[in-house]
Amino acid sequence: MSDLIQISGVTVLFGGVRALSDVSFGVKQGEFLGLIGPNGAGKTTLLRTIIGTVTPESARFVLSGRDIAGLPTYRRARLGLAMTHQIVKPFHSMTVIDNVAFAAGYRRIANALWAMSSFNRFAERRRAMGLLESVGISDMAGKSVVGQPLGVLKRLEVARALAMDPKLLLLDEPLAGLNHVEAARLADTVADINRKGMTVLMIEHNLGEILRVSHRLVVLDNGHKIADGRPKEVMQDQAVRTAYLGKEKTDAAS
Repeated sequence: MSDLIQISGVTVLFGGVRALSDVSFGVKQGEFLGLIGPNGAGKTTLLRTIIGTVTPESARFVLSGRDIAGLPTYRRARLGLAMTHQIVKPFHSMTVIDNVAFAAGYRRIANALWAMSSFNRFAERRRAMGLLESVGISDMAGKSVVGQPLGVLKRLEVARALAMDPKLLLLDEPLAGLNHVEAARLADTVADINRKGMTVLMIEHNLGEILRVSHRLVVLDNGHKIADGRPKEVMQDQAVRTAYLGKEKTDAAS
């Protein structure tokens, strides 16, 4: 199976501080790749560099055979990238379904003002309802997003990203803030979306869930890639154990 995206030599500096240092790996078509590492490892920075909202010192991104490194964010989105964020930010003036329908319309219409005035067209709303069903919140379709619990908003964020018709779905800690049951159910939902053909690259601190649902893990620590492989094998790697537990604890456990 070939790589859907090749990520090569990503180096990012923030005020002279090296946030990422020569990070490289590929994501295969149809793969569910987990991106993990301690706080401050550079995970979110990497996703934002891929999507184009962070400018790297150096990097190369090849998506479906096309080098997208020099393209603005909106063009990367139209070529197949969509990203969710740790902090959900739906349009509070819209209902749940209209949030998704707007994303569907914007993906297809180049003129944003036209999209804003026509997002409630039947085709977009019908597709939006299908996406809400796929993430398990179709019963909330006509309700305002204001006051909705975090579990619903997290699922809405995934549905909005899917409305962009991505080739690669980038998820930044979708399980953060959820209780054990909610996290497991959302992880299952994302795994089901992957099984239906969507390639997923997901950051997650919930190790139990990411180990359960991902096919492969890439581990970052202090801006460096320190491991890449099958989840169980990666978590047995000494460098990974040290990154999470510290050298003294791993020595004591040996």
